[in-house]
Amino acid sequence: MEEPITLYFWPTPNGFKASIMLEEVGAPYQVKFVDINNREQYDPEFLAISPNNKIPCIVDPEGPDGNPLAIFESGAILHYLARKFGMLYPSNERAKADVDQWLFWQVGGLGPMFGQAFHFRSAAPEKIPYAIDRFTKEVERLYGVMDRRLSDRQFLAGSYSIADIATFPFARNWERLDLEITNYPNVKRWLDEVGARPAVIKGLSLKKI
Repeated sequence: MEEPITLYFWPTPNGFKASIMLEEVGAPYQVKFVDINNREQYDPEFLAISPNNKIPCIVDPEGPDGNPLAIFESGAILHYLARKFGMLYPSNERAKADVDQWLFWQVGGLGPMFGQAFHFRSAAPEKIPYAIDRFTKEVERLYGVMDRRLSDRQFLAGSYSIADIATFPFARNWERLDLEITNYPNVKRWLDEVGARPAVIKGLSLKKI
């Protein structure tokens, strides 16, 4: 019997990337919650497997050489699981490049900009209009990029892939930034379609009771 992958998790957009992916590939996994509100991400045990003190990370007891493998960074986790299970990542090099560019677009663009916009709007001790305006406008620009991309294709890289899994947990939170989703009809259609997938629903349901 295959040993379960351990997912170190907290219910954030980045955490949901990993839980959705594990559900999509049908991998057996167990969850260890890392309460970032109580700074558990700084515990030495967690630091040993996630040097950047961020969730998610996984430990695969059956790595490529048969030995355990720990992986941090959500994009790297998605890539690893896609290759391990031969799912949601194409074999054709041109198609790979297409998936990769949208995966890194999310990791380097939409995710960080969304996080900064939400922080300055909702969490910062001081309301700084310049920061709020700057990051909110950048998120709006990125939604526009995504809307144009989805105008002539079902998913970000044609077929459903790790690029969509990476992007969805952030993009679905448009209300947190008071964005008007009707300005992005193609994104809205995509959100509805991805959000209806059984693995996505199950991955998003993961929470500490």
